[in-house]
Amino acid sequence: MNISELLRRLQAEHDETAAHADTLRGQIEQLTTTLAETEARLDELAVTRKVIDGLTPPDHKPAPAETATVYQRIVTTFNEHPGKVFRVRDLHEHLGLTTDEPSINVTRSRLGRLVRQGFLTQPGRGRYQKRT
Repeated sequence: MNISELLRRLQAEHDETAAHADTLRGQIEQLTTTLAETEARLDELAVTRKVIDGLTPPDHKPAPAETATVYQRIVTTFNEHPGKVFRVRDLHEHLGLTTDEPSINVTRSRLGRLVRQGFLTQPGRGRYQKRT
């Protein structure tokens, strides 16, 4: 291989890598914009919640905690017990959920998603723990 061929290949790889870097920068910019919009929306919702709470009569009872999604309840449980390892059935019992097999499988799927997202670890088969 001669020098000019080597330089041509090097330039081609440089151009390809630069194009990939530009694509990644575009994705980062788009994600940054989306994140800022989402955080602004969260702020708006928090303010709205405060306004509504301020307008409710003092004898009004707040909505029960059961209105939280199962995901929220799972995440809260792992946040409250960061060192504890849960089996799916134990987690169901802790949350007061039914322990029938279809429900267990749905939760197992949710926990798998939380593992893939990096929130949980799986220290053993069928066992889940908060990532530290």
